[in-house]
Amino acid sequence: MPVEGGSSAAARQAKQKRKSHSLSIRRTNSTEQDRTGLPRDLLEGQESKLPQPLRNNLLDLFGQIEREFETLYIENLELRREIDTLNERLAADGQTVDGGDLSRGALKTKASHSTSQLSQKLKTTYKASTSKIVSSFKATTSRAVCQLVKEYVGHRDGIWDLGITRIHPVVLGTASADHSAMLWSIETGKCLLKYVGHAGSGTFLKSSGDQTAHIWRYMVQLPTPQPVADISQVSCEDEVEFSDKDEGDGDGEGGFSDCPSVRVPVTTLKSHQGVVIAADWLVGGKQVVTASWDRTANLYDVETSDLVHTLTGHDQELTHCCTHPTQRLVVTSSRDTTFRLWDFRDPSIHSVNVFQGHTDTVTSAVFTVADNVVSGSDDRTVKVWDLKNMRSPIATIRTDSAVNRISVSVSQRIIALPHDNRQVRLFDMTGVRLARLPRTNRQGHRRMVCCSVWCEDNPTCNLFTCGFDRQAIGWNINIPALLQEK
Repeated sequence: MPVEGGSSAAARQAKQKRKSHSLSIRRTNSTEQDRTGLPRDLLEGQESKLPQPLRNNLLDLFGQIEREFETLYIENLELRREIDTLNERLAADGQTVDGGDLSRGALKTKASHSTSQLSQKLKTTYKASTSKIVSSFKATTSRAVCQLVKEYVGHRDGIWDLGITRIHPVVLGTASADHSAMLWSIETGKCLLKYVGHAGSGTFLKSSGDQTAHIWRYMVQLPTPQPVADISQVSCEDEVEFSDKDEGDGDGEGGFSDCPSVRVPVTTLKSHQGVVIAADWLVGGKQVVTASWDRTANLYDVETSDLVHTLTGHDQELTHCCTHPTQRLVVTSSRDTTFRLWDFRDPSIHSVNVFQGHTDTVTSAVFTVADNVVSGSDDRTVKVWDLKNMRSPIATIRTDSAVNRISVSVSQRIIALPHDNRQVRLFDMTGVRLARLPRTNRQGHRRMVCCSVWCEDNPTCNLFTCGFDRQAIGWNINIPALLQEK
């Protein structure tokens, strides 16, 4: 029989002591008397190589842990009794619950009942107010059909602004950070004319970063339209995100190389001390208004280039200006979170109204044919105002991204919202969301969308957008008749 060495015997004895120690801790029961009485004394009387203060601290900690588990155990027992009580009530009401399964039991049933009751209460209480505040994430039952028709590629930098001529021939104009402006054939996508008279970025009116606005004449011959490729209709909610590697270099020609150029303007409007960020014609075509980063807007006489009025009052840089299509009214927007309405219908005096409806930069404010103004802002909202009572908006659209230069369709009464997040969304004048323009691997903007403009006279291509991806896009927007009536 083998004889156990001294070291092995000592190791076995130490192991037996540790086992006895752990068992004694495990046997400490839940009564306060047992915790503070005999088990603690037994533990303290056992041999240990730990310093006595450290050992006492450990014993106190183990006692606290046991009391915590005891508290949790008692709470679990109380919860189980409550669950059993709820199950009995449900059984008395004729509802059955499968055992104690909480995922299908009384708690879920109760939560479902509470949720439905709360939802009904909210609908009843806030039915009137929710008609004015509409979330852009709300799904619509009827969707517009949006179809990409043409891409206008040729600029070598981001496109800041675009517009449609108000006289025939109707062409598309774009203003870019590459110091040029271009006129495009809407049907063919070919560049018809290029203006390079500005030193800054950004009869035809163009504002610029060189503190001036230029008026220049153009004469173009529209090319013969080519058959439009058959593009299948795409639901406006379809979206596939782009990655940076999917984006081309943006240097496509698109008729750029053989495009004739104009370098000398007919009229140069000078009076601003900062970047001229926007310009527009007043009704009648004899006067123009410009908006600048020098915090002012100027009204000029086109024939003489004379400054008629300097519109002051904004506290920060202007971001946009727009004129009414049929009346001598001007609206200017600013980084000071306000927009102002200027009335020039009385030649002897012009009145000013200031509107404070946003909490961040007002990026644009535009008129509609009716007595409405629509304003968009970096605070991610768009608001519809009634000119007869502009103390509060008649509709508010809330979005998930800053809103850039908006536009309103006169015929269809649709607001186009270009966003910083590369999306373009469509809403009606009551704030109901109609569509989101498609973005797939083959179409849509790849960077921030700066501006949108409607073309009422073209049934094929009636909405245009532009952005930092150096291209303008023409869309066909088809709104169901039933949706338009609403």
